[in-house]
Amino acid sequence: MGEEPRDIQVLKTELSAEPIQADALSVLQSTNQILHLEFQTLPQSEPPLPFRMLDYWVRLQRKYRCPIDQVVIFLKSTTSQMVFTNEFRDTNTWHRYRVIRLWEQDPLPLLANRALLPLATLARSNSPNRLLEQVVAQVDKIEEKPLRGNLAACVDVLAGLRFDKELVRRLLLEEVMEESVTYQDIIQKGVQKGLQQGLQQGLDRGKQEEAVLIVMRLLTLRLGLLDPVLQQRIEGLSITRLEELSEALLDFNTATDLAVWLEHG
Repeated sequence: MGEEPRDIQVLKTELSAEPIQADALSVLQSTNQILHLEFQTLPQSEPPLPFRMLDYWVRLQRKYRCPIDQVVIFLKSTTSQMVFTNEFRDTNTWHRYRVIRLWEQDPLPLLANRALLPLATLARSNSPNRLLEQVVAQVDKIEEKPLRGNLAACVDVLAGLRFDKELVRRLLLEEVMEESVTYQDIIQKGVQKGLQQGLQQGLDRGKQEEAVLIVMRLLTLRLGLLDPVLQQRIEGLSITRLEELSEALLDFNTATDLAVWLEHG
């Protein structure tokens, strides 16, 4: 009997599929067609975008068994040739999708549709600042406060890819931004994360006074002004208890929750 070829390795027949999540999926009921939108800030990705689009298509096709229209929307202007690629090719496989480079698009259709106003900030313009002003003016005209606030928050995020953040914030009225639940959630999480990091630094240095100050700020952010009696009890906590409190307070909804924790935690 001859020897088995040494350059052949037997692989497992079970093919694993790691979970992935598309950016946006919609069903066009009139044609029973799926619209898959993928938003990209940078052209580079791992795995590469063309392969990802094939992977998305295979999974969607397996699950829904219907026509799928895939569109990649590049948000940030770049000279990379990768944003001109609209297909995946390898041996016997060829998969194509559509590509939109937002900085090449006419802003007028985007300005005419209030749902697309955030995208309009990144569209083609010889006067980008003027375009940003037009977008903000359109947002200001929206009468429904929750919608206006949420659109303003989206404009703030996307416009930051092209404009100075301070410029965007100056144009977007603060009171309009405050109407957005999304924006407030971002702000609160950001502040809370920063305070948590500062607390950990204080704990690492073993400074009880610094840790108390930051825990108080976290509690005020979550519960509002605290009763002086509660403040005094917090000031007397050890470094270990302050660390425990910094984790427990994320579940507090009222000052009563804090008082119960101090009594029994």
